[in-house]
Amino acid sequence: MMKQDILIVGVGGQGVLLASELLSSVAMEAGYDVKKSEVHGMAQRGGVVSSHVRLGERVYSPLIPEGRANVLLAFEQSEALRWIHFLRPDGAAIINSKKLVPPIALLKGKGPAYPEDPVGGIRKRISRVFVVPAESIARELENPRIENTVLLGTLSCFLEIPGSVWESVITRRVPKGTEDVNLRAFRSGIERGRHSDGTRGTDAHA
Repeated sequence: MMKQDILIVGVGGQGVLLASELLSSVAMEAGYDVKKSEVHGMAQRGGVVSSHVRLGERVYSPLIPEGRANVLLAFEQSEALRWIHFLRPDGAAIINSKKLVPPIALLKGKGPAYPEDPVGGIRKRISRVFVVPAESIARELENPRIENTVLLGTLSCFLEIPGSVWESVITRRVPKGTEDVNLRAFRSGIERGRHSDGTRGTDAHA
């Protein structure tokens, strides 16, 4: 039974916590022991949100040590760069192409500047980088709240869990009335993941 440490990061309002709940439920239904830990004190104010999800035959701690994550799933580019030190050298970074620039970063000399090229900085440190246009896909599907499901679709290509398990959990756990659009978002994410095949350091939408 594979062991996987997955770190999910983003900002409040992006659906990080729902994504971690869905992932945990999927893993448990697939027969894995799962431990999860979340940090979301500023989730309602656009602050940093992170969730550690560990799965395997037996998991003892919910926290992923630095440098040990198999996958970094980032809902925003600068958050991917902020958390990249948690990823293994041979790990994979799945990154939403979206940028959420804090207002203070637009005021010169008033606060930390937004990184000029977060993805470029990440590519200098690891080779397996996959950029997913989740925002564009969600816009095409006319629901801006399903970016997280798109990214889960791409993530599913890196885990040995049947698609039927994912779709069953998504159907039961997403808000009522959004089952169909979430399934379409999930499948669109899978298409991006298959294109990248989980092995090459390239953009998933290239």
